[in-house]
Amino acid sequence: MPSFTITALTHLPRVVTALSEILVETVAHGGSVSFMHPLPVEQARAFWDSSLAAAARGERIVLGAWDGDVLVGTVTLLLDCPPNQPHRGEIAKMMTRMHYRGQGVARTLMQEAERLAVERGRTLLTLDTAEDEGAAGLYEKLGYHRTGVIPDFALKPHGGLTGTIIFWKRIGAVAEVKLPGLI
Repeated sequence: MPSFTITALTHLPRVVTALSEILVETVAHGGSVSFMHPLPVEQARAFWDSSLAAAARGERIVLGAWDGDVLVGTVTLLLDCPPNQPHRGEIAKMMTRMHYRGQGVARTLMQEAERLAVERGRTLLTLDTAEDEGAAGLYEKLGYHRTGVIPDFALKPHGGLTGTIIFWKRIGAVAEVKLPGLI
């Protein structure tokens, strides 16, 4: 399996360009990541400008997987939760370039996101993925628990409705302790 370098991304023009390319490619190939096809590159750039500004404020961490100088994948760890949920984080915008799928990019990104979440005192991660062509299998292999499916939750990028599967995983010290009455 190839080795990828994982880094926290910052607001640099080349990074925004690379992230925008991944987002446009993902949506064009049917990835349900909150956008519709065709996705104008300006809209993708605006999204990443905003996301990286939030990262600079400490509200999230945007990770990138690099194969040399090529950004091949990304995932976002959302940290800005309500006051009654300081122990929780959320995984969002998991995307891998089409040519790099099946090579461990997503797994490596998720492992680093989990490590950083634990480092920041998080003990629970949540995420959602599309029922149709989403990454449910990956998340289950990584130990995430399926909570259920919300039917007709979102439009697919090329039209039509898809359900959304909700997942969760205990991480860090809580994951290592078996608490009575808890799964």
